[in-house]
Amino acid sequence: MRFDAERRWYGRLPVDGNCEVWLLTWLPGQRTGIHDHGGSAGAFAIAAGSLQETVAHGSLDSPRLRVAHYCAGAVRPFGKSHIHDVGNVDDVPAVSVHVYEPSLTQMTRYRLYGGRLHVTEHDRAGAAW
Repeated sequence: MRFDAERRWYGRLPVDGNCEVWLLTWLPGQRTGIHDHGGSAGAFAIAAGSLQETVAHGSLDSPRLRVAHYCAGAVRPFGKSHIHDVGNVDDVPAVSVHVYEPSLTQMTRYRLYGGRLHVTEHDRAGAAW
């Protein structure tokens, strides 16, 4: 595990089966950007520090945003159609563990503009991460 001043550090942990587990480290100000998980459900757990999650509910044309703050020890499960942004808005580093089932094959990234979510890119496993 390490921290990277340029971007979030992440590493895939070895597991068996149809899921995957990632360890992520976050310096203050680092975030994911708005994204989905390509149809995979999952959860993240805060191992140290805290993270803020902004979730987009409803349609892409008029999403409703909800913000939640999670401290060390918290676990946040989510379903297959979950769209969110996660970031470290505090002044201390954070560490989290993320689990996805089935394993991630793609992610879609979005940008909020004019009250709508616009697709900016489609990331694919093996190419983008």
